[in-house]
Amino acid sequence: MNDDALLFRRTDGGPMLPDTLSKRWERMMKRLGLPGVRLHDARHTHASLMLKAGIHPKIVQERLGHSTISVTLDTYSHVAPGLQEAAAQHFDELFTQPAPVATGALSRGRR
Repeated sequence: MNDDALLFRRTDGGPMLPDTLSKRWERMMKRLGLPGVRLHDARHTHASLMLKAGIHPKIVQERLGHSTISVTLDTYSHVAPGLQEAAAQHFDELFTQPAPVATGALSRGRR
């Protein structure tokens, strides 16, 4: 494995065992008064917030490491209703805003 691909490392730079990370996460959540919040829950929250913020699903797919964008969209379809409403609103705004004023050669009739 390429050393640069490690997201979590031990202090000596080596790979951290997944169980070690999970246990540290559990201790931190308990200290913060958030017992029961799994590391994987944070991953889902991250993805959902990005999609709700309008981040393109392809970017979310790449960040999560999903093999295809359909995996991402199928997994996070519960976020889609809000995304559909936002897309419709943006589309409506295209038709309700004044057209931009042409400048330069095109505004003088040249092509």
